Amino acid sequence: MPYAASHLAQPPSRDDVDRMPGATVVEFGTPWCGHCQRAQPLIEQALGAQSGVAHVKVEDGPGQRLGRSFGVKLWPTLVFLKDGAETGRLVRPQATSEIIDALAALNRTGA
Repeated sequence: MPYAASHLAQPPSRDDVDRMPGATVVEFGTPWCGHCQRAQPLIEQALGAQSGVAHVKVEDGPGQRLGRSFGVKLWPTLVFLKDGAETGRLVRPQATSEIIDALAALNRTGA
């Protein structure tokens, strides 16, 4: 699954996320968040160079359980998962290279 430009209409449950096979990036944020908007080209560029990495874009905010279960406090937060287990995270990435490095580490995990 390539870069997801839009947030999911309905976020997955934590159980669904924990059961996701393979490499996954869960992105927490909102459409109106300035930090999120600035990070989108970086995320899109980093994920565009990847194959086999799922990108799940989740709208976060008050009352959103999935973000709370991951302890998300700032947006955007990228959580890197391998077979449902967290292998890393980036909060407010500032450069494509940060995301690429985290993806490389994710791909090395369990290989």
